[in-house]
Amino acid sequence: MVGGARAIAMEASLFDYELPESLIAQEPIEPRDHSRLMVLHRATQTIDHRRFYELPDYLQAGDTLVLNDTRVSAWRLLGRKPTGGQAEVLLLTPLADGRWHALVRPGRRLPDGSRVQVGDQLEVVIEGRLEGGLRLVRLHSDEPLEQLLPRVGQVPLPPYIHKRLTDPERYQTVYAHVPGSAAAPTAGLHFTPALLERLKAHGVQIAYITLHVSLDTFRPLKAEQVEEHKMHGEWYTISPEAAAVINATRGRIVAVGTTCVRTLESAAVGHRQVRSGSAETRLYITPGYEFKVVEAMITNFHMPRTTMLVLVSAFAGREFVLRAYEQAVRERYRFLSFGDAMLIL
Repeated sequence: MVGGARAIAMEASLFDYELPESLIAQEPIEPRDHSRLMVLHRATQTIDHRRFYELPDYLQAGDTLVLNDTRVSAWRLLGRKPTGGQAEVLLLTPLADGRWHALVRPGRRLPDGSRVQVGDQLEVVIEGRLEGGLRLVRLHSDEPLEQLLPRVGQVPLPPYIHKRLTDPERYQTVYAHVPGSAAAPTAGLHFTPALLERLKAHGVQIAYITLHVSLDTFRPLKAEQVEEHKMHGEWYTISPEAAAVINATRGRIVAVGTTCVRTLESAAVGHRQVRSGSAETRLYITPGYEFKVVEAMITNFHMPRTTMLVLVSAFAGREFVLRAYEQAVRERYRFLSFGDAMLIL
């Protein structure tokens, strides 16, 4: 679903920009909150260059910071075909019938009916094809999957990260709590426990919601027209306690990451109000969308021609965002999952 009644027809090429490969961060910065922070002021169209640990300078007592507490699961499975060739299965979403949505490689050499052996205790059977390169797979094991997968699987890293991560916890937020994501909500990677405590002491409320990151979050725009892109759906949960904190906000509702933006806007029941519960969202936020809940956001720097860049442009204006990206390239900001952050006010 394209978000908002006033969605504007736009070419996907309008969300292109030149990203030098040297600016794609290959490892996280230490400490987490020492990443750079570009601050975009929508009202004045001005930009500040700061560090993430200076975030409390921009948030006020009464603001609510909304964080996604999903945890990346060890759903990258490396195995072998019966012929002996290597195969990879990235599990995305468990289905009610026991099957999974997944991505498989090499896709063309794994037709329906193919079997991939992962270690001695797990067999993956490829059962069907879906649009967008998705596959239906079924897992066979004598051991419960919740015990087996953390042992035989790996935490998946984005394909543009080529460096091995020595500490897998650096691809988790410090508040990651609910397993079920195929990728991290990377805007949250900059927070440290100490920074969260400073924000609370400053009078900022914290609310935790959950959206399990799947294909929608990292799949690029394939269609020539932005509005023709199809979203596949991701599951979110807002607890009654989190909804109560958000709905009672006196200051601004600040979403950390595009996953929180989509969750809050999907659950909106009026101005600055959300309903609690669990649901699947296919919300696709494009320029022209009228935001009902989110009043400020923190995000990373995204790939060209992605739904995340389109969402950020809907929030802050395409020209302003692309001007900020030009500055980020010029100032050699670090991009993508392990890169620097942007605060939009």
